Amino acid sequence: MKIENTKAQMRKGVLEYCILSVLKDNDAYVAEILDTLKSAKLLVVEGTIYPLLTRLKNAGLLNYRWEESTSGPPRKYYGLTETGKIFLKELTHTWEELQTAVTIVTTQNSKNHE
Repeated sequence: MKIENTKAQMRKGVLEYCILSVLKDNDAYVAEILDTLKSAKLLVVEGTIYPLLTRLKNAGLLNYRWEESTSGPPRKYYGLTETGKIFLKELTHTWEELQTAVTIVTTQNSKNHE
């Protein structure tokens, strides 16, 4: 089993949550979303993010608007819908529970082997 495959699956599992969190307070266009993810060491390529944004939009969690840019073509800004905000709150609660559970399991496991 290759570690890179497992690491990639772990990243994919939290990517949707991270994108919704990036858009929690402000609308953003794809380059801004990617920069935020990259600054957190969560490397994502455009080919991965566009289908995910489309899926989130089709699920009613995101909307978008076009805005003129001074440095090129118009930009598509994504933002959370009201449904998206509720969904993000639920994901945050689930993430906190999962994080606690994983910490307990991995900490207990290491203590049991000492």
